[in-house]
Amino acid sequence: MRPVPTNNDLTELDATEAIARMRTGDLRCEDYAHALLTRAKSNSKLNAFRTLDPDRVMADARAADQHRASGKPLGRLHGLPIPVKDSVNTRDYPTSNGTRALENFRPRDDAGVLKPLLAEGALVMGKTNIHELSRSWTCNNGAFGPVLNPYDPARIPGGSSGGSAVAVASRMAPLAIAEDTLGSIRVPATLSGVVGLRPTLGRYSAEGIMPLTFDRFDTAGPLARSVRDVILFDDIETGDASPVMSKRFDTIRLGLSDFLLSELHPDTERIATAAIEKLAAAGVVMVRAELPDELRPAMDVARAIIGYENIRSISAFLREQEIDMSFEALIAQASPNIQEIYKTSYGVEGRDQALKDREAMLEALVRHFEKHRLDALLFPPVLAPALPLGDNPEVEMPGGRVPLRQVMARNVALSPCMRLASLVIPAGLTPSRLPVGMELSALPGADRALLAIGLSVEKVWGPIPAP
Repeated sequence: MRPVPTNNDLTELDATEAIARMRTGDLRCEDYAHALLTRAKSNSKLNAFRTLDPDRVMADARAADQHRASGKPLGRLHGLPIPVKDSVNTRDYPTSNGTRALENFRPRDDAGVLKPLLAEGALVMGKTNIHELSRSWTCNNGAFGPVLNPYDPARIPGGSSGGSAVAVASRMAPLAIAEDTLGSIRVPATLSGVVGLRPTLGRYSAEGIMPLTFDRFDTAGPLARSVRDVILFDDIETGDASPVMSKRFDTIRLGLSDFLLSELHPDTERIATAAIEKLAAAGVVMVRAELPDELRPAMDVARAIIGYENIRSISAFLREQEIDMSFEALIAQASPNIQEIYKTSYGVEGRDQALKDREAMLEALVRHFEKHRLDALLFPPVLAPALPLGDNPEVEMPGGRVPLRQVMARNVALSPCMRLASLVIPAGLTPSRLPVGMELSALPGADRALLAIGLSVEKVWGPIPAP
């Protein structure tokens, strides 16, 4: 008989290892769920979960053990509890989208991204807290309280998928569902020290997720502590189980842009520089080539499209879900800072021009990749480490005060504007022990090749210490 691992040992497992042990019977699903729930309870002050029903999770875990004992076939995610962002519909849990008006909304069905995971034996581990209506990057939720960064609870975890990132970083679960419109996976990944994938737009189902645009930016994706767990998630969502192998370092060509590496906080700059140097020393080919000018306004292009379509896309979602509530009634119950956001919106002319600019941006980027034979771009997704709690519209940077959206969205706006596949991997800790990640962005459809590069990069940088 093997000794039963302690709760601390179990919570350090990544999803791939935990599933392997549960499938062979070395680890009971009930014991694993109990370990994760114990960790979630001890870290409840971080406010990662909006709703969590331990009794339901334990009952589902016992059912998974009984399923195995009966000799029935086991799914590839057998017994794995997965936290789900509270903008992703779940039939067995309310889906509030982080706002009071929808606090008790019970969807008729699970979101499309969740169904393949459940079919492979995953369990829903509650709903994670988000920035209200997914409309900012801090996760300072005015309705249900802020999510706190596990590395420093006086700082933000990033958003809007902050609860999912915190659950993974603080070892409440190894893998979580998130969603990204304008950085909502990648910002919390870098600020909370986890791996995050924003897939090529349309790669995963968007059904049952409140969108901020009309099928232009919004995509679900995973947060995890290892690239191999992200690959497992992608396998199941796409049905592509072909092996993803790490690439030889000297076959990888990564593009560096002075624009994307400019105006960084000194701590972020130091980690970014060290990360680049480590890859170069390992043999990765670094190509310094400035981005085409067409790409620089990405943040403004994104704001114009989201600013025009957001009210309309949410209104359409309310109708589709048969929620008897207008957008105006929804916002009337929202927090003051969210109400302020919706006082300004772009007109159709700005949106239409932004859509044209978006196509020109992708054409320019494809030419850039072809000219320099790039596999991906490499850059820090956020210009600074985790900021102090709050929603200050400006951030104190070494060169003066800078708008929050500039710090958070200038770099991450590239991917949604051009439908890129983007992967964030932790690169190190600042002297204050705050995580900083780096983003790898590849052309649309190159998700599996990007994940192969991620495996190689992860080996060079190594894991960061737990919170």
